Amino acid sequence: MTAIGIRAAPTDAAECARILADASRDRRTVRVVGGMTKSYIGDAGDIDTEVHTSELTGIVDHVPADLTVTVAGGTRIADLADALARAGQFLPLDPPHAEHATIGGVIASNSNGFWRARYGGVRDLLIGTRIALPDGTVVRSGGRVVKNVAGYDLNKLITGSFGTLGVIVEATLKVLPLPTASDGVVARFARGTDAFATAGAIARAASRPETVVVERTARDDWRLIATARGAPAAVARATADARREINARGGNAAIGGDELAELRELPAHATDGALVRVALPIAAQSAFADTAARLEGFATLVADAASGVLRVHVRGDDDAVTRAAEALLLAARVVGGGGRVERRAEHLRARLVASPTRTNGEQLMRRIKGAFDPAGILEPGRSP
Repeated sequence: MTAIGIRAAPTDAAECARILADASRDRRTVRVVGGMTKSYIGDAGDIDTEVHTSELTGIVDHVPADLTVTVAGGTRIADLADALARAGQFLPLDPPHAEHATIGGVIASNSNGFWRARYGGVRDLLIGTRIALPDGTVVRSGGRVVKNVAGYDLNKLITGSFGTLGVIVEATLKVLPLPTASDGVVARFARGTDAFATAGAIARAASRPETVVVERTARDDWRLIATARGAPAAVARATADARREINARGGNAAIGGDELAELRELPAHATDGALVRVALPIAAQSAFADTAARLEGFATLVADAASGVLRVHVRGDDDAVTRAAEALLLAARVVGGGGRVERRAEHLRARLVASPTRTNGEQLMRRIKGAFDPAGILEPGRSP
């Protein structure tokens, strides 16, 4: 747990910027808080001021014909989804913590789900932001239309910055019409190599599925879930293609249900042991997954097989969890990927750091941090 001195909840961008400017002048450290769903990420320590975005909510502008929506940073993803659905549209992001995550938090943590390979990630869907900075200014990047002018793309810089550069007070994102049909298949395989080979074939198909996920628990066989949404004919073709690939590799296909909802929320549920998140080359997933499944304390593996993002939950005594987490991060580096300890039990925080190896480009990130936040007040535990 971290100690907190002052809690503030600004009601607009200007007030948020003033709070940051005062904190910068007084050298008071600041944490930015939205839905409190990502507090376990990183190695955050004690801070002086907590800035909540709970009063920065609501849809600022929605232009259905342009397929864009502008929303305040503290707005929950779930509330935005409800509002867009009434207009026959949806935001093609499916991050974990779907009920409580906020727009600002999803952008700041670059939180993507299983739809990433089909629709793009946060960086692809974000076309404009307003950001409150520690010098007391509010800057705008991008715009409210899909086609923006060329220049410095601060939207991509702020995505994944974890509140270390500024506070996202407003964001404009691309939206899409709601699909008219959906379907999916679930298949079981005795071997991970077959599951990932099938997943790769489905993901590369011209029919373009929405999600391709591979799961393994300590008790079960390998399970593949593939879903499709869109026009009825396109969904039928994608489902047929998936079944054909499954049958060709000896899988046992069945009609899919709502399996993905639980798998998507693994980061929310993995409160014990350690949860390791890695990003790998697509071709390296199978070998990594087999290594993970053999580790002492292995509990669950969930792979977004279409994008190469895998999460592995390990449990057991502290020594076993620590060894397993370190082995997973090493295995990811060996195959050309990288990763972090995304979540761990509170008592393991001192023993398992979130990112045990230096990040590529660390010196460049330090220079960027110094330009945006010279006093170093924002999220000091999450800075380079």
